[in-house]
Amino acid sequence: MYAIKVELKLNNKERTKMAQHAGFSRFIYNHGLFLMQQLDHKEYKGGSGKKINEIKKIFTRFTKKQPGLEWTNKLSSRVYQNSFASLKNAFTRWHKGLGKYPQFKRQKDKRSFTVDASNGKVLLEAGKKIKIPTLGFFRLKESLPCRYVTQTFTISETAEKWFVSFCVDAEKIPSLMHEAAAPVGVDLGVKCFATCSDGSKYVAPQPYKKAKTKLGKQQWRNRNKVLGNRKQGIKASNNAKKHYAKLAKTHAHIANIRKDFLHKTTTEMSRKYAVIHIEDLNVAGMIANHKLASAISDLGFYEFRRQLGYKQKHYGNRVMLVDRWYPSSKTCHNCGNVQPMPLSERTYECGECGQTADRDLNAALNLASVPTSKLKPLEP
Repeated sequence: MYAIKVELKLNNKERTKMAQHAGFSRFIYNHGLFLMQQLDHKEYKGGSGKKINEIKKIFTRFTKKQPGLEWTNKLSSRVYQNSFASLKNAFTRWHKGLGKYPQFKRQKDKRSFTVDASNGKVLLEAGKKIKIPTLGFFRLKESLPCRYVTQTFTISETAEKWFVSFCVDAEKIPSLMHEAAAPVGVDLGVKCFATCSDGSKYVAPQPYKKAKTKLGKQQWRNRNKVLGNRKQGIKASNNAKKHYAKLAKTHAHIANIRKDFLHKTTTEMSRKYAVIHIEDLNVAGMIANHKLASAISDLGFYEFRRQLGYKQKHYGNRVMLVDRWYPSSKTCHNCGNVQPMPLSERTYECGECGQTADRDLNAALNLASVPTSKLKPLEP
């Protein structure tokens, strides 16, 4: 099973419709969470799922019919059904220790909602149109290459752009052959994003570093606007809202550049190499260094590892994690000598055999030939 996400091409009327349904979803989630907090859980026995189901029944039979809530009957009923399901899932994750206690959704948070086909799976035709259950037909920015069978659709907004995503109950056929069958070591770094033991190098675009000046100018030019303060009861001005929209577009552009680079890089590696050895980096610890935090966050090391993990099934390769404490940068790949190697030194000069090599390439060669006792498979 894998997901597909495409951008919708909406007019103003359709944008309003999407915003209304996103607001409806947020209202239902907050309504259910408020009632859950007001319940006396000692008096009303049962799990969170059972209580939320009862709240949903009361909303359907009684609350929706109250004066002032007539607008809820004009919107898709599948939105509030899925919103209650989302709240139930949030409580389940909290009980299992997989997440924090559910929080109220704010109006300025990312807008999204989910609908599904209540009668079962639907067939999506190839082309530039998509039929979303209970909402109707909408145009797409890019054509669907083929037919898909699915049931649940999630519509979300990012920087004033609306997207629809859906799951396809199918598996991609993995590759049977790879260009390189021998294990390859991949050393990640700030100066050069990825250095492979075969000499290949991948240099990251570092979009945030390049956009820092633009972001600074945007914030400086809007320093005198009434940006709003919820605690003081000050509402944001219309010009401030325009400023926030422009800022969101800039940040979305930065994120898209990073995503594009990471997806292309991980796909190329997964297709080319049958076995990949990467370091088990402590990214949280690396970010604690304030001198490197911005650069490391801009590169997206964790996302790189995550994508390599789930693409194993798609391309039929294996990704192995090297022990975190293995001294790949301090070890000579020629004789195995271990010596101190500060970050400022970019060339490895072995004090035993005199071997000279680029610091990152030396580390990548060590990762490629690491003992099996130092390896563990990367779980998707």
